Amino acid sequence: MAPPDKLLFTPGPLTTSRTVKEAMLRDVGSRDEEFISLVRDVRRRLLELGGVSQERGYEAVLMQGSGTFGVEAVLSSAVPPNGKLLVAVNGAYGERMVRIAARHGIACEAMRISEDQPIDPDAVRQFLRQHPDVTHVALVHSETTTGMLNPVEAVGGVAREAGRTLIVDAMSSFGAIPLNVAEAGIDFLVSSANKCIEGVPGFSFVLARREALNACAGRARTLSLDLHEQWKGLETNGQFRFTPPTHALLAFAQALRELDAEGGVAARAKRYQSNHRILVSGMKELGFVPYLKPAHQGPVITAFRYPDDKRFLFDEFYAGLSRAGMVIYPGKLSSVDCFRIGNIGRLYEKDIRSLLEAVKVVIREMGMPVPVPPPPR
Repeated sequence: MAPPDKLLFTPGPLTTSRTVKEAMLRDVGSRDEEFISLVRDVRRRLLELGGVSQERGYEAVLMQGSGTFGVEAVLSSAVPPNGKLLVAVNGAYGERMVRIAARHGIACEAMRISEDQPIDPDAVRQFLRQHPDVTHVALVHSETTTGMLNPVEAVGGVAREAGRTLIVDAMSSFGAIPLNVAEAGIDFLVSSANKCIEGVPGFSFVLARREALNACAGRARTLSLDLHEQWKGLETNGQFRFTPPTHALLAFAQALRELDAEGGVAARAKRYQSNHRILVSGMKELGFVPYLKPAHQGPVITAFRYPDDKRFLFDEFYAGLSRAGMVIYPGKLSSVDCFRIGNIGRLYEKDIRSLLEAVKVVIREMGMPVPVPPPPR
């Protein structure tokens, strides 16, 4: 018998439901009408989750590969040869967009701010006034480096006011944080199957304003990541241009049904927010300090500073939790020693409390003092 799955306190891949995993226990033909119909329905449902539809001028494009494949498909397809990209950066995933632009020879400006501060819409406005050659603006909604939630709607208003195209990496926010793509002024939104919708890895997806998507025709710098051609293929015969992730899509269709059963994005957001509150409160009681101020912290993943104790060794801490059946995430900050704990996926209050108990055991095993919480009043 296989050992039980560990609980994944990460930003993805996530702990998934048994029924999502079971949905993959069959084979389907990529050209079979059943699969084509499933893909069509998934695309429709994704637009609904973004508050838009084909009738309102938006399209959902599925792209094989991880979330980064989707981001690269958008950047390398949307920015024209004479265009220029501005990336507002406050973490590693914003920096990744800068690297993608450089790899494709896309003219790019990086507006970098501290990793503990959100993107300032006024600073973006000022930057655009000073750089009239910028045609596209990109930022990360939930910057997984820290758990920072950036003000996408406000930046979208700035981009729309300035006549720029807005690209949003909503990898770890879409499906958990209500967001209307049209109202936020987003032209391209990118997310992934294995994040807050609680599917499995295998594909990313792009919600795009059709006019902006049509403008991508002939711009792509690669064959396999040509966003416009991928869309045209799906629209022409319902099929992917290249081998589709059939099993991941079967799982995703089930995950969408389970999102509906839970009560939609609002209900999922409520569960994740509750998980986050319990996690942060419990970690503080154990002496851990969150990296971000509460006003800047999103509900998806939290960065905690290393304790000021020489007995704390992250590798030992990680291994102890893993032996207890729980997986957390290393830090990704450039200047501060941190680790990260996610609370999304098929996790509930009991799972968060189990993690907190395991943290208590592991730090005690490391010889660190375990604070005694004050008695309840």
